[in-house]
Amino acid sequence: MPSPVPTTHSFRTRVWLWPGPAAWHFVSLPKKLSGELRRVFRGYGRGFGSLPVRVTIGSTTWTTSIFPDHKRGSYLLPLKASVRKVEGLRAGRTAHVTFIVQP
Repeated sequence: MPSPVPTTHSFRTRVWLWPGPAAWHFVSLPKKLSGELRRVFRGYGRGFGSLPVRVTIGSTTWTTSIFPDHKRGSYLLPLKASVRKVEGLRAGRTAHVTFIVQP
């Protein structure tokens, strides 16, 4: 089976803090986009169903993974502290996210 053609996706969403002992910050991908990614990249996921991505927020670009969140019905993008610091992001702030899945 040939690999899906990488496509760039962009969206705006709020940053939120994981409700637990670890202070992880995330953004949730839109549900419609998450459904499309699940369909297109079925069988290409890594551990925990994650997908490798190259992400840009503001002037910062990095490589990470998005993870399925079955409760929310979407993928989650973790935001590293270094990215949050440079881009001035914290829980409740809106982020403009651009990414490409790298199967």
